[in-house]
This record gives sequence, structure tokens and C-alpha cells, in this order.
Amino acid sequence: MSATDTALVDAVRSALREIADPEAAEPMRAYVKSAMPLLGIKKPARTAALRPVFAAHPLRDADGWRATVLELWDGAGFREERYAATTLAQLKPYAAYATHPDALGLYDHMVVTGAWWDLVDELAIRSVGPVLRAHPDRTAPTVRRWARDADLWRRRTAVICQIGSKAGTDVDLLAEAIEANAHDKDFFLRKGIGWALREHAKRDPEWVRAFVAAHEADLSPLSRREALRNIDPPSIVTRG
Repeated sequence: MSATDTALVDAVRSALREIADPEAAEPMRAYVKSAMPLLGIKKPARTAALRPVFAAHPLRDADGWRATVLELWDGAGFREERYAATTLAQLKPYAAYATHPDALGLYDHMVVTGAWWDLVDELAIRSVGPVLRAHPDRTAPTVRRWARDADLWRRRTAVICQIGSKAGTDVDLLAEAIEANAHDKDFFLRKGIGWALREHAKRDPEWVRAFVAAHEADLSPLSRREALRNIDPPSIVTRG
């Protein structure tokens, strides 16, 4: 028997449709550049609508959590259902499941099938990142593989997943992920590299300054500019 909580899935979809705003849906879809349609629900309204739904349908175990997240994600007809799946995956009552190394398979599936920044960035930073911090020895090898994977979104995940880690940042892993992608011309990778470095600069600006200087020939102007935005004057960061 499937572990999916179909009552929760149905309740989530019903709650979202009740607050759909058709007039907002198309502008939101155009902004995200989504092939999947949207219901036109902004995050605050979505959060308010789903909070009582999630509270009314607690999941009993890791299998139920994983299967229900997957059903919401894979069966989504609207993008907001995928946002809801990510929210469910990150709820505090399920933190033990969400930060277990076994959860990486779920997140990998969501990253590869989501394949766009609005879905991937949330998963990378708020789902993959916490697993990496909780279980670095078991998780870092997977992140290293992703950094060299053929899939663009696995690679972006490897680059940005430590955003927010602060003192817990594995700088060797961060450097390796960036070095593996520094020559890629894709905008999302170049922007992600700059973002990851800029965020780490809040904690260790000298490390970032030294890293950028050592890799000046490899990093794109966009990556360098973003990395040094808050620690170097514009006359320095825009050259090249």
C-alpha cells in the first residue's frame, strides 16, 4: 500500500484552488518564465492557506513524508503545488527526515525535474544545505559529484547549497564546486558562483578576495563582480 497521504494532497490542492487569482496567474507565469501554469497565488497567501492544512494532516513516518512530497511534486498541475511540496518537505516537524542523508535522493529528483531557478534555489539552500551541514561526511561526496554532473541544475545546487551556512561553510567544497564550473558560460552558473561567493564574503571577505584574485582568469566578469560587490570598489570589480 502506498505511503502517500492522499487526504493531505487533496486538501493542499483544494486550498490552493480556493484562493487562486486568475488575473495574477499569467503575469506571475511570465515573470518566472514557467511552462507549467500558475494559479496566481503570492507566497504570503499561500503560506496562510496551507498552514492549517499541514497542521490538520500530520505525517506519521519518513516513508509517508517522502511519498506525499513526491505526489504533490510529480502530480502538480500548477506551479504552486510544487511550491507546496517544497514547503511540506521543509516543515519543522519533519526535520529529522528532511536532514537525513537519505533525503538527498528526493531532493535530487526535485532539482532535476524542477530545472528552474525558482524551484532549484529553494531546494539547494533550504533542503540540500541543511543535510550537508548535519551530515557533512556522508553528503559532501554527493555534492562533489553534482558539481561535475552533466545536469546544469545539479551543478548550480552544488555551487549555492552552502549559502546561509556561515561558520559551517566547507570552504574546500565551495572552492571545488566553483572551480568545476568557473569556465561554464551559462548565466545561472555564473550568477550562482557570484552569489555564493558574495554570501560567504559576509563571513570571510578576505578569503573571497583571495579566491577571486587567484581565479581571476577563470571566473567570468559577472561572477567576479557579484562576488566582490560589497568588498571592493566598482573600478576593481568591473575590469576584465
